[in-house]
Amino acid sequence: MDEPHDRASTDADPLHIDFDCASLSVHVDIKLPGEARSIDPVVEQVLVIARDMKCAEGKEFEIETALREALANAIRYGCQHDPDKAIRCVVACDSERGMLIIVRDPGPGFDPANVPNCLVGHNVFSDHGRGIYLINQLMDEVQFGKGGTEIRMVKR
Repeated sequence: MDEPHDRASTDADPLHIDFDCASLSVHVDIKLPGEARSIDPVVEQVLVIARDMKCAEGKEFEIETALREALANAIRYGCQHDPDKAIRCVVACDSERGMLIIVRDPGPGFDPANVPNCLVGHNVFSDHGRGIYLINQLMDEVQFGKGGTEIRMVKR
């Protein structure tokens, strides 16, 4: 895993994340391998920041769960569990505006409108397919970009 940076990268790599960070303090800017064991260290680092910066005080459970789901989806669908592929995670924090989390993967993307509703019909009994639903329920704002290869989540 890369060390945290002060601002988002501007290079032309496919994991490049565009956002105006002039008014935010970026505390995590990590590229992690596309394997499940990469999730825990990133989540722990983000939770430490959330607690220390008090940017989403009392909302650590929601942040942890949404971030785990976003990273797991990026590993499964964006990287196909290939450790040679990378995911980018950027976290910015502001005590008044909350925490911004962006996860980007190198995969083909998806259309969020085509994700089956996990609360309808046979989907209720499925053993998967609840990650996007959970993220939307737990976070205050959720946006998908870059053709479904990027998710932006905000928790106030």
